[in-house]
Amino acid sequence: MSKRDGNFQIYVMNPDGSGQTNLSNSASNDLDPAWSPDGSKIAFSSVRDGNYEIYTMNADGTSQTNITNHPGGDRSPAWAPGTKIAFRSDRDGNYEIYTINPDGTGLTRLTSNTSAEDWPGWAPGGERLAFMSDRAGPFDIFLMNADGSNPLRLTSTSVEEWRPRFSPDGSKILFYACPGGNCDVFVMNADGSNVTNLTNNPDNDWDPDWSPDGSKIVFVSDRDGDPEIYVMNADGSNPTRLTTQSGWDVAPAWSPWLVP
Repeated sequence: MSKRDGNFQIYVMNPDGSGQTNLSNSASNDLDPAWSPDGSKIAFSSVRDGNYEIYTMNADGTSQTNITNHPGGDRSPAWAPGTKIAFRSDRDGNYEIYTINPDGTGLTRLTSNTSAEDWPGWAPGGERLAFMSDRAGPFDIFLMNADGSNPLRLTSTSVEEWRPRFSPDGSKILFYACPGGNCDVFVMNADGSNVTNLTNNPDNDWDPDWSPDGSKIVFVSDRDGDPEIYVMNADGSNPTRLTTQSGWDVAPAWSPWLVP
């Protein structure tokens, strides 16, 4: 998503940064893009109807459709390998994780806490969800079954951990954290072990996502003055800048199709 045209819009580009195209073309803020498993559609959140709702559109930006239609705030969509979209909503008083079918049917609440739950991320098989929660203090990464059962805490530090994303093979989880006020991209095993800082940069790095083959990681950094999209190898080497706009470019999501 980019603010280069005055408000946040959903853009698409090639993995080398070429072909940057505005897909949503809305007068309101459009945020949080998430690809469908087959790459044919994109889920996103928008405030165009007065409050944040989850929308879907075709990969070319056509057929933009509100699928939540609720006065609560709905954001952070994540498309399952099957037919579900997970998202967070405050419709029941505080942020909880829900799932919904892409046509707007089958709304199901997965979490039920007095705490805040956000940024769901599916395991490759769709049988588990990672998410962030402050139920035990600062935001930590948790894991639960696709029906919301058996929540498991994976991180337990005094630093908040954000936006978990499973690797394509399900063995690792990306996230970002801001120890000392400086954000970096981290990776850990899917059981929470072997946490590793991948960026180690004095500037802020956040919003990571995997390439479909797990060899690359796309992320956001303000190391060149304002938030731009970068790509690096999965071990953190060779960071390369993809966007060069004065407006914020953030929240990258990699299509399931890897373009050479």
